[in-house]
Amino acid sequence: MGYREVGNNYYSLGELGRANEYYTKAFQLREHASERERLLITADYNSSVTGDLEKAAQTYQEQIENYHETGAYADLGIVYYAQGQYEKAAAITRQAARLSPDNVGIYENLANYNLALQRFDETRQTIRDSQARKMDDFAFHNTLYALAFLSADSAAMAEQQQWFADKPAYEHFGLTLASDTEAYAGHVGKARELTQRAIDSAIRADSKETGAIWQANAALEQAAYGSGREARQTAAEALKLAPISPGAQTEAALAFAIAGDTARAESLARDLGKRFPLDTQMQSLWLPAIQAQLAMDRKNPAVALIALQAASPIELGAVPFGNNLSCLYHVYARGEAYLAAGQGSAAAAEFQKILGHSGIVWNCWTGALAHLGVARANALQSRTSRGADADAARVRALAAYKDFLTLWKDADPDIPILKQAKAEYAGLQ
Repeated sequence: MGYREVGNNYYSLGELGRANEYYTKAFQLREHASERERLLITADYNSSVTGDLEKAAQTYQEQIENYHETGAYADLGIVYYAQGQYEKAAAITRQAARLSPDNVGIYENLANYNLALQRFDETRQTIRDSQARKMDDFAFHNTLYALAFLSADSAAMAEQQQWFADKPAYEHFGLTLASDTEAYAGHVGKARELTQRAIDSAIRADSKETGAIWQANAALEQAAYGSGREARQTAAEALKLAPISPGAQTEAALAFAIAGDTARAESLARDLGKRFPLDTQMQSLWLPAIQAQLAMDRKNPAVALIALQAASPIELGAVPFGNNLSCLYHVYARGEAYLAAGQGSAAAAEFQKILGHSGIVWNCWTGALAHLGVARANALQSRTSRGADADAARVRALAAYKDFLTLWKDADPDIPILKQAKAEYAGLQ
């Protein structure tokens, strides 16, 4: 149970590689534990190491039915969270809070579930109530930063940045939040500097794996913005920092695919598929997104759309590493695939899905580029429609382009995707 607890601590920090080492050790020693403890150890092993969310949920449910285990309620909520079932996650976690009213982790989870459901006032109240009872942790400040970003409250964002800056162990979380915010606005130079500071801070805090994830996340943003060479270099550096980290590997693989390095992306995808054959998110979210991008590299959007069908049942599920809940990469990839396939209406719906789930996406670059995606989807509809429908689509496209260009009004001018967007907008007027 000691190994399990250390695994839980690393998991809460997003260091899945180190967490899995401890969960695996606990699983290997489970015969020395009681039946009640064995169920918890086995459920955690299924949830994090093999990643089989259905099996983990069944085991936590068994724990609840047989032992009324408080922790199992909260852990089952985390499984629902990973499956994108936020209503169920919130309901079971409220039960956990009644059974264990002094457990700060339960309230941190509940705040994020409400955030994912766009219940921003409830999220804020959950945190206020907890802090009034002297319960606080870095995860609350991540969420408070997200709330400040979503309400464009720069003073509140600065307040949370100061909290992180005063805590050396957690400083890197604040720095990467700031980096993502700068990248969201197209300030890639500032974002690059903040990411490097976040990586350095993570290494000082003995969180090398987390630093690698911050670096791989930056590679994804660089690739999406059109800086392929820089993205490939950044992704390679992330893998050097934590070569077997599931989080760093998956993000690096997708970055390589977007940046056109199909050989590296395919190699990493094969390795991930072999290492995590039962992992629900790996098999249903990450690998389909990587495979879809590889198909797009080969100018085959139909194959990309087929690959992404696997993601649909859990597409809103939270990812267990990173600051936000999910960037919804697979949703963004599906929108891009529909665009390439000439299906403007379907593409717009996917990009709109990202914009409609800001409580999940937060300040990820997909939220910024979704505005451009909506613009391009409507511009496509204006070209493929006739009469009043074409006119209406053109008006929607112009409005969406204006939204994106307003968001990036003071962005670094040499970003390739910004240059493309300006040219497209000029051509539509």
